[in-house]
Amino acid sequence: MLTVQYLFYKLTIALYSLYNIAGRIYRFNIYSMNVVITGASKGIGKAIAEQFARTGADLFLCSRQMDKTMHWQQELMEQYNTSIMSHNADLGMEEEVKLFGEKVLEAFGKVDILINNAGVFEPGTVYQEPEGQLDKMMKVNLYSAYHLTRILVPGMIKNKSGHIFNICSVAALQAYPNGGSYSISKWAMLGFNRNLREEMKPHGIKVTAVHPGATLTGSWEGFDIDPARILEADDIATMVVAAAGLSPQACVEDILIRPQLGDL
Repeated sequence: MLTVQYLFYKLTIALYSLYNIAGRIYRFNIYSMNVVITGASKGIGKAIAEQFARTGADLFLCSRQMDKTMHWQQELMEQYNTSIMSHNADLGMEEEVKLFGEKVLEAFGKVDILINNAGVFEPGTVYQEPEGQLDKMMKVNLYSAYHLTRILVPGMIKNKSGHIFNICSVAALQAYPNGGSYSISKWAMLGFNRNLREEMKPHGIKVTAVHPGATLTGSWEGFDIDPARILEADDIATMVVAAAGLSPQACVEDILIRPQLGDL
């Protein structure tokens, strides 16, 4: 015969489980969160998309090659019962950034999280790199984030909530040989992030700079690098999703993550 103490114990366990479930729903808004991610067809952007899909968030993804990831998108939707929309665009072109932003507003109306991840990496020195390399880097690594944020942030201000993640780099914190225009563009991205952080404080919108060290993505194709020596894209994605799940009064301003043995 079941004792009163045993029944009380089982009730306590059940209530604790419900508390944890409710906590997850509160922290991640899994039934209503709309997440926009650029550069989402591979690398860090793709890893972030997968982890947000696991929370039940609805996603709008963009890159130059999203059409090549349709099978992957379908798998995420079926596995996590979420909605994913995608758009092909060259975010180095201002008009294509603005078109994407308009499509996001038409589809979502309300954006909860914006991940400015679109980027391009080409090594070089300031005095030897090809003519036009700085312009190319700035257009993709900075201007895409600038223009897309300007389109989406008014809605966040209206709703008095939102979180913007700008994927910067350790190259924005420390100059290094052969960094060239890439490093310059990432320093500019960090400046954009810090200015935006101050501007958004009164509006209840969080802004976070993410500084990954060397990460196993397409940027390292052709280099003879031991995979065990550099970060996995999921490492960065895990930190971003964790920062997005904090209480409204908490903002992680910078995420700095390096390989265990330090920078290459």
